[in-house]
Amino acid sequence: MRILGIETSCDETGLAIYDSEQGLLAEALYSQIELHAEYGGVVPELASRDHIRKTLPLIEQVLDQAGMTRRQLDGIAYTAGPGLVGALMVGAMIGRSLAYALDIPAIGVHHMEGHLLAPMLEENPPAFPFIALLVSGGHTQLVRVDGIGRYRLLGESLDDAAGEAFDKAAKMLGLGYPGGPEVARLADGGEEGRFVFPRPMVKHPGLDFSFSGLKTFTLNTVQSERDEEGLISDQTRADIACAFQRAVVETLVIKCKRALKQEGLTRLVMAGGVSANRSLRENLEAALKKVNADVFYARPEFCTDNGAMIAYAGCQRLVAGQLDDLSVNAYPRWPMEQLAAV
Repeated sequence: MRILGIETSCDETGLAIYDSEQGLLAEALYSQIELHAEYGGVVPELASRDHIRKTLPLIEQVLDQAGMTRRQLDGIAYTAGPGLVGALMVGAMIGRSLAYALDIPAIGVHHMEGHLLAPMLEENPPAFPFIALLVSGGHTQLVRVDGIGRYRLLGESLDDAAGEAFDKAAKMLGLGYPGGPEVARLADGGEEGRFVFPRPMVKHPGLDFSFSGLKTFTLNTVQSERDEEGLISDQTRADIACAFQRAVVETLVIKCKRALKQEGLTRLVMAGGVSANRSLRENLEAALKKVNADVFYARPEFCTDNGAMIAYAGCQRLVAGQLDDLSVNAYPRWPMEQLAAV
């Protein structure tokens, strides 16, 4: 079964074709980073308009890469939520309309389920059950996964997501957009130990997160280090970035270990944009190795939003006989626990 995947939930237009027998056949991605950079964040209306311009050309691009025509597609999967409703509607309308014209099934895919299943595209995919750490600009969640659609939320951020905290820290440090990679690059040149930031909620029972206090601590540190002219040295900025990143990483690692112990599991999947962070990967691998647990994640290009994860997730559900009717729906908020099991 050959499935076209369409991802338009935020600021990246992702297309891919996944074959249930041969695997990933083609994928393409257009990023809107330059478009939104001057505003310091995503402008929803601009994002929607850019998806309109890019989606159809990218569909033709992946079809060419795969050596296929539209008539050779067996189904279409598109991101139905969560995300920016205008951006979601672009992909949903194009996907549903194209499926109707080709007389093939279509299905709306949960964006975070796509991220969660992205490591399945790798050569060594994890077996069920496992714990999933979903960590991105909009989400920080720990989920027990017993199969596709069999999810139980164990903990989540009570305020800012980890990726959002990275973006806000970047603004405080005068860095560009997107902030996460910029903070990570700056942190590489920082002196470890000069600043010590709190590890929020690690002494509290349970698996929830909170990063708003860490954000405030970062702001206060930046302000306290400014000189009489309001300036701060490059080295101090790097040291602050290093301390901030270490606090976020160690907090995530502590909670992941706690979740594995609580559920009696030895496999952890890390997914979402922040999962590309090198420090997080290295520290999580080292920590889990000590407790005889394994960590799985997607290649860096499949950590951020992409069409491959949507094509894969949609394929699993279409192969199982699930499909949507002719209505077009987009869900800005959509709890994963509402998804049907496969």
